Amino acid sequence: MFRNLIFDWSGTLVDDLGPVIEATNFVLEKYGVAPMDREGFRRSFRLPYREFYAEILPGIDIVELEAHFRPAFDGAITPVTVLPHAREKLDWCRALGIRTFVLTSMDPVSFSTQLDAFGLRGHFEATYAGVLDKRELIHRILETHGLDPAETAFVGDMTHDVETARHGGISSIAVLTGYNHAEVLAAVRPDITVPDLGVLRTLLDRRKTGARPVATVGALLHDEAGRVLMIRTHKWNGKWGIPGGKIERGEPSEMALRREIREETGLEIDAIQFVMVQDCIDSPEFMRPEHFLLLNYLAKVGSSDVVLNDEAEEFAWLSPNDALGLDLNEPTRSLLLEILNQNRL
Repeated sequence: MFRNLIFDWSGTLVDDLGPVIEATNFVLEKYGVAPMDREGFRRSFRLPYREFYAEILPGIDIVELEAHFRPAFDGAITPVTVLPHAREKLDWCRALGIRTFVLTSMDPVSFSTQLDAFGLRGHFEATYAGVLDKRELIHRILETHGLDPAETAFVGDMTHDVETARHGGISSIAVLTGYNHAEVLAAVRPDITVPDLGVLRTLLDRRKTGARPVATVGALLHDEAGRVLMIRTHKWNGKWGIPGGKIERGEPSEMALRREIREETGLEIDAIQFVMVQDCIDSPEFMRPEHFLLLNYLAKVGSSDVVLNDEAEEFAWLSPNDALGLDLNEPTRSLLLEILNQNRL
């Protein structure tokens, strides 16, 4: 249970990605550079932002760029809003006596305006804005406020936030609501990754009260030619694995398996065979600490036309031996080896 949480602002507590993209594109177009779409921006933007601009607009002074950016941001069409679950998370922290802080690179004037406009000033013990490189300040914040690194986490939406936490010797919690794409964040291996602050609150509540293991189902899928389906996902830090997910309350395991496979791949399965159950306890490969009970199956598909949902990045149909050559997560490797040892493929 963390006693101290340091929050990033933009993309973590408030959604200002739209205005930032609008303002960034205004600056780029001013210097004859093609605008970015949302996906491209989330994959390329980084902090400190002077490095981002130095790469795409070399030789242009950052002060000059900010002089163009700030009016464009203030005049953006897309509104800035508080992200879902942010207020609830901060209220939860206050109710439990968790000390909260803000460390952001956002312009101090704009930050202060938003802090008051959204009525969030009273939620924080101290705030630090206009910090271009957060790594330069993290130790001072810990020392100034007497924060024990073992009881402190930095909650942010960018790789720079994870790097700042690591630099300060504190835990890193990545949220997928902001500036960096999930795959980009996975590459720097945050200690905990959550879709949003609502899930973070639930996760910390469960860790505080001692939650039970989560039961899941997953299957190694094979087609008529004996090929197996491998899926690469940010949930397992970019490693390859099998489709699957949690069993809902009152749902038989095979029904859950069919549903999860359909949702994640668009495939229908038959010839379902149970293979093994695996304990997966706080695996460093998974995006956050969890205790899973993995019910693993082998199943056949009549079609190889995969349609991925947003939980995965790519897929591949491979021979079992070629699949073993991939960077597999350990539960998938164990399942594949067990199936081959039993001559089921």
